Amino acid sequence: MAFTTADQLLRAGDIGRCELIRGELRTLIPPGFEHGRITMKLGRLIASHVEAHRLGTVVAAETGFLLSQDPDTVRAPDCAFLRASRAPGPKRGYYPGAPDLAVEVLSPDDRPGYVREKVAEWLEAGTLAVWVVDPSQRTVTVHEEGQAPTVLGDSDVLIGGGLLPEFELEVCEVFA
Repeated sequence: MAFTTADQLLRAGDIGRCELIRGELRTLIPPGFEHGRITMKLGRLIASHVEAHRLGTVVAAETGFLLSQDPDTVRAPDCAFLRASRAPGPKRGYYPGAPDLAVEVLSPDDRPGYVREKVAEWLEAGTLAVWVVDPSQRTVTVHEEGQAPTVLGDSDVLIGGGLLPEFELEVCEVFA
């Protein structure tokens, strides 16, 4: 069965990890243990901060966001945050739009062009910030629309800024 729309993908049942990119199904390889550990840790830290300050909603990996239609694009970040004014989303189906923050944790097999494509799609769809976490380099690269990417290393502090007020995390803690 060919999938060209978000509705078809949603009704497909268990077909494994995938995203719909401009009407074409792209299967994804399950990530490894380190990817899952880092994703869970960072997601837990963001969610704790968001809940404590009542900022909105944090969703886990595999949550689909319908970024565009005709052709449809459904992306699923490793972790995402939506401000309270934009959440909650639908009870069923993909969130209609982009998250405010998308977090992507790189796997060893992620190609640089693929990552650039995902970051560009998030930003073009309205995501305010994309954090790309690179476990092999121990960096977090912060992408924001209209600004040059900022690469943070072990000795730097990841700051939530206006999106996640008072959120500060030493980058080394992401990988600890």
